[in-house]
Amino acid sequence: MEKVVVAYFWKIEKKSLPFALFSMARDRRRLRNSRGVHFAKMLGTGTGENFTPSDADLSRWGALVVLDEAQLDAIDNNAVVKGWKKRSSNEVRMILDPIAAHGLWSGSNPFDWSHTPSADAKVIAITRARIKWLQNFRFWAAVPPVSTELHQSPGLIAAIGIGEAPVGLQGTFSLWENGKALRDFAYKGSAHQGAIEATHRFNWYAEELFSRFALRDMRGEL
Repeated sequence: MEKVVVAYFWKIEKKSLPFALFSMARDRRRLRNSRGVHFAKMLGTGTGENFTPSDADLSRWGALVVLDEAQLDAIDNNAVVKGWKKRSSNEVRMILDPIAAHGLWSGSNPFDWSHTPSADAKVIAITRARIKWLQNFRFWAAVPPVSTELHQSPGLIAAIGIGEAPVGLQGTFSLWENGKALRDFAYKGSAHQGAIEATHRFNWYAEELFSRFALRDMRGEL
């Protein structure tokens, strides 16, 4: 059966923060156990400037879901999604088709099928890593130059940090005008290349996944 990836981001007001903190723990299992869902993660967000707890954006939360294509029309009516939407001041929903994914997320590659995008398609990049505890400080020191380079990259539309926990389970979610702009950042940026070399030298990830997607549809603005 064909699968699809759906990403949600919700903006909430300060009064809804207790709901968000409670739901982050409760909704992980509820979303994973929903009909047609193969993989699901509830996500906190941040600026992505340093990936420390101080980087957190407590006004924006998200979810990433892999589900059967046949369930795409129903996911908006999922109890978890409806609960977050009800308490949000703004919702962004993106439908994504994987182009390529390398590595593991919680022991598997949830994006293990491939789609060939059109030449002018907007592209999403999701990176995710579980950082070894003894490497956290070295990792945090390497992030700011890469973040600066990322946000100055031609063709970048938006980028945010994502995380499954305050420390150690970190990633980025970025939207690009096209695949070339993303490739130029990934392979030509000096700070990014330096971070890749440091990754190999210090082996600071216990698990990592790098993935690219074609943006099929977007409702709202990231």
